[in-house]
Amino acid sequence: MCNLYSMTSNQRALVELMRVGQDRTGNLPSLPAIYPDSMAPVVRQTKDGERDLAMLRWGMPGAPQYGGRPVTNIRNTASPHWRRWLGPAHRCLVPVTSFAEWEDTKPKKTPVWFALSKERPPFAFAGIWTSWTGTRGPNSNPVEGEHELFGFLTCDPNKVVGPIHPKAMPVLLTKPEEMETWLEAPWETAKALQRPLPDAEMVIVSKGNRTDPG
Repeated sequence: MCNLYSMTSNQRALVELMRVGQDRTGNLPSLPAIYPDSMAPVVRQTKDGERDLAMLRWGMPGAPQYGGRPVTNIRNTASPHWRRWLGPAHRCLVPVTSFAEWEDTKPKKTPVWFALSKERPPFAFAGIWTSWTGTRGPNSNPVEGEHELFGFLTCDPNKVVGPIHPKAMPVLLTKPEEMETWLEAPWETAKALQRPLPDAEMVIVSKGNRTDPG
């Protein structure tokens, strides 16, 4: 399960790749380590068809029967809990330059970072988002009120990620046409994107570090 990623791309390159029309992030800083419950950039499509870049909080509302704890990664899209957010109105792109999985080493696990290449060009996780009212953030600084939350889909791992994390990997979108399909297509079409990235299209770029500045 991916619970650590980075977004260190040049802001202009990100806006161009994801065809953003409105950027509400200001001077977006480099984010070499994004953890659950952090604020991170997300691209959504507005009702008028423009793409909007904004900062949302990582972690979707969990199912009440499981305590409602925030969920960062979504696998079972057949679940009634997730089906309500699978339409285009609740889909989003989560900009990424690399992501980490934890290798089961001793005495502690080792973070292993994956990217499209050593140069770490930007790509996107296939995400979903929603508005939610409640309390989020750390116990030392809780934030109450309405939040905009996101998570992203996972799938079976490919042969690059599998030796490190055999259970799953994030759904990666690397081409503009894939991003367009994810944001706009009906679910019967978009669900085909919930698949591993081909092995030849990604590499391991770092090991042992909790950040990946690129």
